[in-house]
Amino acid sequence: MSGEERLAGNGVALVRARNVAARVQAGLERLYRLDRVVDVEDYVLGASPGEREALLLRHAQDGALELGVRLPELEGESGLDIVCQIIEGVSHFVYVVERARARREATQLELEVQAEVDKWVVLAASIRAFDADRSARLRERLYDRVAFAHEAETEMGERYRVANDVAHRFVRRLERDYVEQGRFGELRAELLRFFHVGQEEKLRLGRAA
Repeated sequence: MSGEERLAGNGVALVRARNVAARVQAGLERLYRLDRVVDVEDYVLGASPGEREALLLRHAQDGALELGVRLPELEGESGLDIVCQIIEGVSHFVYVVERARARREATQLELEVQAEVDKWVVLAASIRAFDADRSARLRERLYDRVAFAHEAETEMGERYRVANDVAHRFVRRLERDYVEQGRFGELRAELLRFFHVGQEEKLRLGRAA
């Protein structure tokens, strides 16, 4: 009997989600040249049916930052939405941990913009012979063919729409300036720069595209 068969019915889908989360963390840390501070696997909480990913934050009485990452379970036939939720949750985790390490603040909009870009980054890295055409198809799937859970007039609804638009414009510029010409070293440098700037510069870089 395989290890997965022994785990079946005892959280194997959550184990898969943790494993994917660990690989996403490692990939983002390599790209953004981050030192490992903590392992995301140790902070993953299973989402209840119908719950979406979320980063849970709380400041303890001693000033420590307490974290949890709620992720959906990864079943064998899970679709793109579940994978994207895992990427978003890990992106939030990595971003907050790095900002805390550097003693820098981060806004909720920053987190969402970075996570939208990181979805493209992680999924693009999984595509063989990645080029501008494949990037355009991925970009359309991530940023055009979307449904928002919150109404546009609400604070959260506006935040998610702004994040989607900024990331879409930014990725489209990356395609034009770097992917189409095969300038992948410069692409990685631009992604590195984007990660380390704050909210206003992220918005400027996106909207300038």
